[in-house]
Amino acid sequence: MKCEGLDDEQLARRSVPPSSMSLLGMVRHLAKVEHSWARRVVQAQPELPRLYRTDAEPDLDWDGAVADPEVVADAWASWRREVAHAESVYADIDLSALCPHPDGELEVRDVLVHLVEEYARHCGHADLLRECIDGRTGQ
Repeated sequence: MKCEGLDDEQLARRSVPPSSMSLLGMVRHLAKVEHSWARRVVQAQPELPRLYRTDAEPDLDWDGAVADPEVVADAWASWRREVAHAESVYADIDLSALCPHPDGELEVRDVLVHLVEEYARHCGHADLLRECIDGRTGQ
């Protein structure tokens, strides 16, 4: 909703230097988060390459968010794909099931709570970013 009606440049506009945070970067970051938790952790596929991250560019989700129509389209497609996949994973899983994590086993329930916290935090960022772009506030 906070991205609605913005052009590529506005979506890629950074918050304040030196931050690399932008609404487009946030879409890419949330696609990466969904991918990592659902596929790599809950489905126990840690060997999958990370989305929007390389060893050379660990912050590619944010840093690669540039005002290019292909980058914008890819970000939205990735986020939608990863959310749909995650929803299908969580729909049929026991929330008390354990999944492996480098910090120790986690219940799926804990993963979902973390995702709610992640989205809540970034929704607050999105409010501020959108207001900086065109003054739009509220819902």
